[in-house]
Amino acid sequence: MKKNFLLLTALLFSLLANAQWQPAGDKIKTKWAEEIDVNNVLGEYPRPIMERSDWMNLNGLWDYAIQEKGLQKPASFDGKILVPFAVESSLSGVQKRVDKENELWYSRTFTVPKAWAKKDVLLHFGAVDWRAEVWLNDVKIGTHEGGYSPFSFNITPFLNTGSQKLVVKVWDPSDQGPQPRGKQVKKPEGIWYTPVTGIWQTVWIEPVAEKSITYIKTTPDIDQNTVFFSFETTDEAFGDVIEIKVKDGATVLTTEKVALGQEAAVTLKDPKLWSPESPNLYDLEISLISNGKVTDKVKSYFAMRKISTKRDDKGIVRLQLNNKDYFQFGPLDQGWWPDGLYTAPTDEALAYDIKKTKDFGFNMIRKHVKVEPARWYTHCDKLGILVWQDMPSGDAFPIWQNRKYFDANELQRSAASEAIYRKEWKEIMDAFYSYPSIVCWVPFNEGWGQFKTEEIVKWTKDYDPSRLVNPASGGNHFRVGDMLDLHNYPAPEMYLYDAQRATVLGEYGGLGLVLKEHSWVQDKNWGYIKFTSSDEVTNEYVKYAKQLEDLAKGGFSAAVYTQTTDVEVEVNGLMTYDRKVIKIDEAKVKKANEAVINSINE
Repeated sequence: MKKNFLLLTALLFSLLANAQWQPAGDKIKTKWAEEIDVNNVLGEYPRPIMERSDWMNLNGLWDYAIQEKGLQKPASFDGKILVPFAVESSLSGVQKRVDKENELWYSRTFTVPKAWAKKDVLLHFGAVDWRAEVWLNDVKIGTHEGGYSPFSFNITPFLNTGSQKLVVKVWDPSDQGPQPRGKQVKKPEGIWYTPVTGIWQTVWIEPVAEKSITYIKTTPDIDQNTVFFSFETTDEAFGDVIEIKVKDGATVLTTEKVALGQEAAVTLKDPKLWSPESPNLYDLEISLISNGKVTDKVKSYFAMRKISTKRDDKGIVRLQLNNKDYFQFGPLDQGWWPDGLYTAPTDEALAYDIKKTKDFGFNMIRKHVKVEPARWYTHCDKLGILVWQDMPSGDAFPIWQNRKYFDANELQRSAASEAIYRKEWKEIMDAFYSYPSIVCWVPFNEGWGQFKTEEIVKWTKDYDPSRLVNPASGGNHFRVGDMLDLHNYPAPEMYLYDAQRATVLGEYGGLGLVLKEHSWVQDKNWGYIKFTSSDEVTNEYVKYAKQLEDLAKGGFSAAVYTQTTDVEVEVNGLMTYDRKVIKIDEAKVKKANEAVINSINE
């Protein structure tokens, strides 16, 4: 009887919660919008590269208020918002603008499980755009600036008995501020999209011991059949030990121990290399041992792969994967959603674009001026796709500029803007260093806020020598980094060539097709070049691919097609914005793409 009562109560609460939320507005939506359960929003563990068994998801319905900047906590709230969807999105249930004159307030309560009583409790935010201030039980516990990097607080000292009150205040100036923002603008048009304000990735808590692991850094070296590990913990006491258990499926390959503070080097016999064709991953069980007792245990994984460049027998500097010439070809992936904006409706949706990219015959994705949740990179690791990771653009930059030639004078940043950029770029690289799918860092795009290129690129390369650095994709060009990156629309063209670095085509294509019933707006849609049928787009795509084959043989080592999906009024996608229609002949495109990838090895 008691069990039935509890089930009935849970059902009633679920129905009540769903009744308090509906998607806002009348824009197109993905099929996954209908699958959202407000009591279990994005319920998968948010940080797969360092996973613990016990945690609690704080996504769901929160109270929200929008009020003038600088005021105290609101006495009352405006209604409910579905976290972690940005307030401007349909899936938030709000779909309101905030702008720089206002601040967005969030509030909710939660209860810490009794089983965590003797543990420290960490509060995690996947990402909040842009400045977040956090209170727990009316005590301000911290502030974070940065719209794309995760952050955490140890909230143990501030917990009460019983219910806990969590309040978050967010300020985001969008394109009227100095911070990285990607393609967000106050007045969306063309290639510029709706602003994203506030919490847009999962909020969660987890229990840890006083001595616990805070960071794992994994660096493979296939030339030595060795993988290197370094760790950070809450307390580096003398005598503490890290135990590393390497597994291939259910088989334990080796167990190594290293004193805390020391780098571990684990050698594998005949390691299975990772590639898009064979995305082999090794599992890890990592334990922190203090005075003979395991105080923390996490699961992780790694891959054995190498990304590099080398001159081929024709004198062309080629990109290489695992010491073999490897043409990298993929779409420009904006990572936007008609219903969630920056946030995919479900984890299945998050993986969908990657799976379709593979279906289209690509082996790479350029993640364009946006950073994804950690689970997206794990999907790339597991499915097998290379990732070029852009730094989101920021500061003042021209809305439009000639894509072939650039002024040699770079834009100047304020000291504050420069400091913001450097801090967040480092945080992004730290957060995603151990995901093997990421093979290239891209600090700048098309001169958008580009500054001190030689210095920034050198720092990036020195900070992570295990990856390639694309200094400025289509931007002001300097002889630094690992490649010269050209942009040309619509057809591929090699109007510059670098004999000392790899030459790549960082953007081309943009073939537009409007499908009215799947469009963000019914008119004023935009594309680099427009067609009226799927056959026309496919034929033009294949024609460009044939041209790209010749250009690849003659010097290009990678290419990026614009783009994976339509985004708002931009209709250049291989798929519609709602992901309901594939706009090209998939089989013909796959065949053409595979021919391009294989062309340099013929």
